[in-house]
Parts: sequence; C-alpha cells; structure tokens
Amino acid sequence: MNNSVTNTARLLWAGLRALLVLTLVTGVIYPLVITGIAQGLFSSKANGSEIKADGKVVGSSLIGQSYNLPLKQGQQTPDADLKWFQGRPANGLGANSVNTRYKLLVSGATNLSADSKVLIKQVEDAKAAVIKDNSVPGYTVRSSEVPADAVTSSGSGLDPDISPQYAELQVHRVAERNGLSVAEVEKLVEDHTEGRTLGFMGEPRVNVLELNIALKDLVAKH
Repeated sequence: MNNSVTNTARLLWAGLRALLVLTLVTGVIYPLVITGIAQGLFSSKANGSEIKADGKVVGSSLIGQSYNLPLKQGQQTPDADLKWFQGRPANGLGANSVNTRYKLLVSGATNLSADSKVLIKQVEDAKAAVIKDNSVPGYTVRSSEVPADAVTSSGSGLDPDISPQYAELQVHRVAERNGLSVAEVEKLVEDHTEGRTLGFMGEPRVNVLELNIALKDLVAKH
C-alpha cells in the first residue's frame, strides 16, 4: 500500500515538474524569444505593417480602405470620392451581424461562379462606372483599357493594392479633381509602383493608401 502511494506521488510530482518546465519553455521563453526576434528584425511587420501620416497611424499596408463620400439621406451605398485613387471592389465583404455595436466587416470572397448572372452584372456595372468616372475632358477611357482588378474583388475583399494599369487609368481624373497636372500625378504612381517580390513572385502593384497619402501631401504643397 505504501509503495503504491509512493509511486503515485512520485509520478504526480514528475508530471507536475514536466508541466512546469514545458509551461516555462513554451509559454514564456519561446514567445519572448520569438517576439524579441520579430521586434528586432521585422518591427514594422510584427506591429501590423502600420502606415502613418501626420504622426498618426492611418491604416495598415496589408488592408485596403474605401474612399467614399458621406452617405446622403436615404442612400444605401455611398458614392466614391473621386478626388482619391480608388481600390478594388469589395463585393465579398459581409456585414457584422454578431456584434452590431462595432461596425466590423467580415472578410471574404463572393463565392460566385464564373457564369453567375449576379457576378456578370457586378462586373458589367463596375466596368461602366470605371469608364464613366475616369473619362474626363480630353481623355476617354476605352472598354479595352479597364484591367481585371478594377472590376473584380480579391479573395479577401481587403486587397490593399491595385495594378499599375488601374492606377494609371485613374491619373487624369485625380489630376483634374485636385487641380494637379497629369505629369505630377503620373510621377506619383511611378514612384509608388512596386515590382514583383524578389523579382519573380506576384505582379507589380501600387498600394492605394500610400499613394493617396502622397497625393494629399502633393495637394497641400500647391
């Protein structure tokens, strides 16, 4: 009987020691080491890839934002604020129906098939809007010039980037709305166009938030 109690106590103590050691290693030491490495070598990414303007955090380089006008009375969908570069459509985003105290959005894709009439209508409407909004006196957008990312949402609905082609298509409209020259706005797009990651992964892209911050600064100088 005594041996049985002794063995049980020894096993329990061994298990407790293992629990304490593993808790210390995996719950304290490992997180501290990884956090230290992340903060030391990849501080910006570890902290959410924050973008600052005027000394304040205005967003993340990983999450797209909308640039819309305030809702008018009775209006359900806001109009785009056309003085800014516009990002991709966000048709896959859903409303937060769980905690309605906070205006959160549910990230996601439309999950519509390629032959879906709803998707086709969304693309056609988006294309018509892109042509209408970006055609200004002396510059008319042709249907063939509208890139795919201008009329389709990403898998997450939160893509922060657009293609250089879509950014360039918006140059004349942005220049006119802000009283800038086309050359000035084209230079902004050129300066904020990133190449493929490591030279071969992905596609060239333009971060819309960073581009609009630079646009704001340029307008302020005039």
